[in-house]
Amino acid sequence: GPQASLITIDGTIDSVSAGYLSRGVDAANDNESQFIVVVLDTPGGLFSSTRDMVLDILASDIPVIVYVSPPGARAASAGTFITAAAHVAAMAPSTNIGAASPVGAGGRDLPETLKSKATQDAAAFMRGIAEERGRNADALEQAVLDEASYSASEALQQNIVDLIANDMEDLLAKLDGRVVRIKDREVVLETEGVAVREIKRNPVERFLGIVADPNIAFLLLTIGGIGLVVEVLSPGLLGPGIIGVIALSLALVALGNLPVNWVGVGLIALAMVLFFL
Repeated sequence: GPQASLITIDGTIDSVSAGYLSRGVDAANDNESQFIVVVLDTPGGLFSSTRDMVLDILASDIPVIVYVSPPGARAASAGTFITAAAHVAAMAPSTNIGAASPVGAGGRDLPETLKSKATQDAAAFMRGIAEERGRNADALEQAVLDEASYSASEALQQNIVDLIANDMEDLLAKLDGRVVRIKDREVVLETEGVAVREIKRNPVERFLGIVADPNIAFLLLTIGGIGLVVEVLSPGLLGPGIIGVIALSLALVALGNLPVNWVGVGLIALAMVLFFL
């Protein structure tokens, strides 16, 4: 029977979240889902990962519905871009969206020149998304330039989102018969009797989701650096060097500076060297 795919993103937006969404969109296309529902609850995250996620949504061949849920959830900062990029943007009651101004690592303020450049770049990106989806570009731009935030009812009134739904059942009922534009064609959503199939994170994504926590990532970076320094100062111990390489590799993956595949290649090469020794 007809089916839809469900993707849940609850937490910081990072390279792991971006990879999960990308895989989910591909899987939904492969299993011939009619549409994708992304349940979103995020305080924000990396702008580079946000841009990747927005591009995946804009390029999707099937409708993507972003639903800020459950009640009390938020689509703050990076979540504002992701929600605005959806073919249909929905929010649960008592949720909020906005406050999308760029900040540095750990929420610190950026230097004045860098902040101005980053803010203007983010504002232009937001305007482009709003124009593509027919949303209120001025209100969304204020979320970037002036850190404006909106409740669910305010966002609906300001044409930032398309509807408010109490739960998934209410969302599907309100989506039925809605016409959305996919690239150069129009698609009518038919949600009656549709089976919602969740695409869960795989074990690698769950593990990387844990180490992607900034505190853990920088701890791994510190352990990796110490391990390599000890190995250099006392050659032949092997233990500190091996632990250091693995910790450093995981830290670079968590920080989004190294793809998982190359980490795998590097660790296999290290294993071969150790077997030979």
